[in-house]
Amino acid sequence: MNSNNSNNTTTNQLLFKQAKAHIPGGVNSPVRAFAGVGGTPVFISRARGSKMYDTEGKPYIDYVGSWGPMILGHAHPHIIEAVKNAADDGLSFGAPTTFETTVADKICELIPSVELIRMTSSGTEATMSAIRLARGYTGRDKIVKFEGCYHGHSDSLLVKAGSGMLDIGEPSSKGVPADFAKHTITIRYNDPQAIKDCFAQFGNDIACVIVEPIAGNMNMIVPTQEFHDTLRAECTAHGAVLVFDEVMTGFRVGLQSAQAYFGITPDLTTFGKIIGAGLPVGAFGGKREIMECIAPLGGVYQAGTLSGNPLAMRAGIAMFDLLTAEGFYDALSEKVVYLTDNLERLAKDAGIGFKTTRCGGMFGMFFTDSDTLPQNFDEVCQCDAQKFATFFHGMLDRGVYLAPSAFEAAFISSEHSQEDLDATLQAAKEVFAIMAKA
Repeated sequence: MNSNNSNNTTTNQLLFKQAKAHIPGGVNSPVRAFAGVGGTPVFISRARGSKMYDTEGKPYIDYVGSWGPMILGHAHPHIIEAVKNAADDGLSFGAPTTFETTVADKICELIPSVELIRMTSSGTEATMSAIRLARGYTGRDKIVKFEGCYHGHSDSLLVKAGSGMLDIGEPSSKGVPADFAKHTITIRYNDPQAIKDCFAQFGNDIACVIVEPIAGNMNMIVPTQEFHDTLRAECTAHGAVLVFDEVMTGFRVGLQSAQAYFGITPDLTTFGKIIGAGLPVGAFGGKREIMECIAPLGGVYQAGTLSGNPLAMRAGIAMFDLLTAEGFYDALSEKVVYLTDNLERLAKDAGIGFKTTRCGGMFGMFFTDSDTLPQNFDEVCQCDAQKFATFFHGMLDRGVYLAPSAFEAAFISSEHSQEDLDATLQAAKEVFAIMAKA
C-alpha cells in the first residue's frame, strides 16, 4: 500500500508510535488510523480557511471539514471571535443561558418539523436519546435501521442485519448483548419494498425508524423520493416514529436540511456539531407531543452537564448569521458541481471507472465501472476500495486531504476558492494518469 511520501513521513510515523503508547490504536476515533487506506495518519497542527497544516507546516486542501461541520471553513474570524468572547465569560455553567434559547429558536424557525428541541453534547448522544424517546412515547421496543447507515456508537445502533432479510439483528461490535440487539431490525437502504415487508411483519412492535435521509457513511447515496415517501407512509400507518438523522446533512445540504430536499416531515430529527460551528454539540427535536415526554416534562430521562454549553451555543449563533445570508447555499452547491463534473471528466479521459454523487455542500466518489451509481450498502461494497486507496494517497501526496475511507462522504466549505478547486483537479488529473498506467 502506498503511503505519504513527503519528507514528514518519518515525523508522522514517530508521532503515531508515540500516540499508540497511551491511546488505543493511536487514535481517538477509529477511521483516523488510516486502516481503510493503509499508511500512516497525518498529524494536524492547525487549520485555517480551506486548508489544514501538518506538524511540519505542509498545507492540505481539506475535503473532510471535521467530518462535515466546517461549512464556513476552519478558524473563520466571525466564529473565532464569538468563541473567544464566550471563553472570556466562562467555559461551562451547568445552568441555563439565553444562548441556548437563541439557538433553539433559530433551529425551530428554520426546520418546521422541529417544535421543541433539546441540546446534547454529541450526535451519538442525540440519536441515542431520540430512540429512547421514541420507545418511551410509543411503549414499543423494536427499532428499524438501514444497512450502511451510521448513527453513532450506542448499543441499539451497532447492529447489522441477521442472516435473513427480516431476521432480528446481530451485534456488529463486541460488548453489545445479543439479547439487546434483537430489538433492532436492519434492512436494505433505498428499498421501498423492504420497508413495506418490514412493517407487514413487525409493524405493531416498531417504536421508530431511524434513517440518514441522505447516506453519508457508506460513501454518499441520495435515495429515491419513493423510498422516503414509503417510509413516511408506513410510519404514519403503523404509529411508528420517523427519525431523520441529520447529524451529517443538517444545514449542510441546505438551510432547511435534507427533509426539505425531499419534502418529508419527520417526527424527530437529530443534529450534530454543525449547529455549534464544529464544537462538541448535538441536538434532537421534533413534534411537541413527542418531545414533551422528555424529563422534566415527561418520564423519559435524558440529561447532560455540558448540554447547550455556552461556547458551542455562541459559536452556533455566529455561524447561523452567515449561513442565512442570501445565496450562501447556491454558491456552495456551484463549487460542488464544478468539482464533481470535472473529476468525472478527468477520470473518463484517463479510462478510469469513476462516478460522483452530490447534494448541497456534500459529495461522494465511487470507483466503479457500473453505468449506474450505487444505491445501497451492498453495491457500495462492490466498488473498488483498492483504487480509492491509491487515489487517496496520490491526492494526499499532492496536498489534497480526503476522508481516509471509501465509505465516507466529502465536504466543501464556503472558503474553498476557485484556486483550491483547480489545484484539486490538477492533482486528480495526475493521479488518474498514474492509475491508468498501473
